[in-house]
Amino acid sequence: MCIELPGAAALAALDDAAHRTRLELLRKELSAEPAGPELESLLCRSATGHADWNVRRICVETLATRFHDGAAAREAICAATHDDVDWVAFTAINAVHALRMPEAAAHLIRISGWPSNFSRPAHARKPVGCGAALTKRALWNIFGSRDPGELRRLEDEHFAGLRAQVDAERVSPDLGDAVLVPGGPSIAGARVDEVGPFLMDDTDSPLRVIELPSFLIDRTTVTNERYGRFLDAVRSAPDPCRWAHPDQPEGKDHTPAHWRDPRFNAPGHPVVGVDWYDAYAFARWAGGRLPSEDEWEKAARGTDGRRYPWGDTWDTARARSVETAYPGEPPRDLDELEALLVRTSLTWPPEPVVPADSLPGGASPCGALNMAGNVWEITRTNFFSRQDMAPFFRGRTGVEFMNRPEAFHVLKGGTWTSPPVCLTTYYRGKDLLTDRHNEVGFRCVYTAPENS
Repeated sequence: MCIELPGAAALAALDDAAHRTRLELLRKELSAEPAGPELESLLCRSATGHADWNVRRICVETLATRFHDGAAAREAICAATHDDVDWVAFTAINAVHALRMPEAAAHLIRISGWPSNFSRPAHARKPVGCGAALTKRALWNIFGSRDPGELRRLEDEHFAGLRAQVDAERVSPDLGDAVLVPGGPSIAGARVDEVGPFLMDDTDSPLRVIELPSFLIDRTTVTNERYGRFLDAVRSAPDPCRWAHPDQPEGKDHTPAHWRDPRFNAPGHPVVGVDWYDAYAFARWAGGRLPSEDEWEKAARGTDGRRYPWGDTWDTARARSVETAYPGEPPRDLDELEALLVRTSLTWPPEPVVPADSLPGGASPCGALNMAGNVWEITRTNFFSRQDMAPFFRGRTGVEFMNRPEAFHVLKGGTWTSPPVCLTTYYRGKDLLTDRHNEVGFRCVYTAPENS
């Protein structure tokens, strides 16, 4: 193969007429070049990777006319339907339409939605542009029908194998130690209007009523013993990233930072030294998910808006906090708290946390333990937007995104270094999603059975 594609810089240096001439020459060169695996490979790479969109478009055209029977070529054409330049995407959509490529259906449905829906009479939709119109037409041609009922049958048939694969990989959660949080309305948000002696701001969550469906939540935070089973599964899995978030940092193995610290690694202790990605992957492995802030708060306080899981009055004996984790008199204000915390070392305090199933007197209304104190608990809620976390930081270091609001999730419940103000059911902590602390753990929630 002797053909060489022009670079983006060389094309950019041409005037408009010369640019058109060079692209037309490229089209002719690609048509005349003997077909072979080297040319197909070049076209596949360039159809999605060349910096000049006109070159990408021409490569898609050539793949569709000369290599449309090749698996790699068809994959590249499908990928090009998502190109960020409209005419490259349109070229690919027209190609899958003309070739009736069934494997393109999954790509096109991401653009326009299910054809059985948009084919219904009087189906409401946003204004239609060229891309939506081309995509709809391509899907109709691929499935060979415009009838909504028939399309639904064909869709089910087309994706039956994928659904079977998903069902086979779906984890059946072990709910033996989960407790039910009944559905319905409940009170959420702060019940204070002043800053106390520790100067902790716990007024940033407005008092409100929320309504959630029934769900199940782990009775205790995830223990080291349970997390160890997850690590064994990850290490023995053919695909160790099977449960990982797509944005997870490369090379991550989910081993907790404090896995060898004797103060934190007893089997019954809550696992600590994990970050948001670790907790996310564990929850998927366990067949559940991380709780939202609202789910966590309802499980912690029930429906009556109580200040602590057990009621409205602080009780030192019901929670592991700075008052019980550190020997001596508890701190009375922020200065005393900070003076105590700066003395923390690798060996002191000697017993920071208690087992995850300790302190039954501090149970929440649903029976969940240690939802105040012991360890902060990770949620799936973004601290600033209050929506589910949607990180996009793969390939970047923490210093590059630690000032981005998208990088912070809500922590709930307080920890062994916290004063009582942080252990209320409504206090909102936050943390960078890649940080790993010996003060932070998590628990999971699960979809409740229909008869709950």
